[in-house]
Amino acid sequence: MKLPGSIKSAVKKTGLFNYNVVARDQWVAEQAQIIPPGSSVLDAGAGSCPYRDLFSHCEYKTQDFSSLENKHLSGGAYGEIDYVCDIASIPVNDDSFDVILCSEVIEHVPEPEAVMSEFFRILKPGGKLLLTAPLGSGIHQEPYHYYGGFTPFWYEKVLSEKGFKNIRVHANGGSFKAFSQESIRFLQMTSPLSGIFPAWTALLWSPVWLVLFPFLAVIVPVVSHRLDAYDKKQHFTVGYFVTAEK
Repeated sequence: MKLPGSIKSAVKKTGLFNYNVVARDQWVAEQAQIIPPGSSVLDAGAGSCPYRDLFSHCEYKTQDFSSLENKHLSGGAYGEIDYVCDIASIPVNDDSFDVILCSEVIEHVPEPEAVMSEFFRILKPGGKLLLTAPLGSGIHQEPYHYYGGFTPFWYEKVLSEKGFKNIRVHANGGSFKAFSQESIRFLQMTSPLSGIFPAWTALLWSPVWLVLFPFLAVIVPVVSHRLDAYDKKQHFTVGYFVTAEK
């Protein structure tokens, strides 16, 4: 299907069909740009290390427990990991890093509060925590998935109790953008070529799916992204971007 130019532009600028990842990557890039050159940065739960290049002006180190299969990693394989260890017990001295980045990780650890304590320990005074995690997500990277998500109240309570200050929590889009993502997920899951249906069911479903495709893949996402500006409560965002200081 050929998309009109205006829709192509929306896709490029807003990550229309995968806005969650696009917006998160943009946020990390923006945060990386304001970190002073030479700063010591730890990417905790780095996995395939997709953000390494963003911190090329810093002393960039990585941590991961490195126990996932490659198929569960967004980059297809682990990057170069400096500290292969439990994220709640990283073998470095107190006050070691200027910045800690931890993106889409804490839902995969059984004791996320212990992780926040460890981050506080190894950050230098005045150091900055950059944290992202979902509010709601389907099971993934199994069996290492322990929490469905975290609310702003969790971040504010737990981080303040651990000693962090200047805690800021920003939603990654609102309810309409979250709905548009699930609209596309529905099409992906129910594709006649997905393999979830018996052959005869897939054959009967195919014309219905083709009728739904332009509505759910184009119209709903475009309209949802336009309407998202009117969602002031953002109670159904896909996740949050968090900054805090030691």
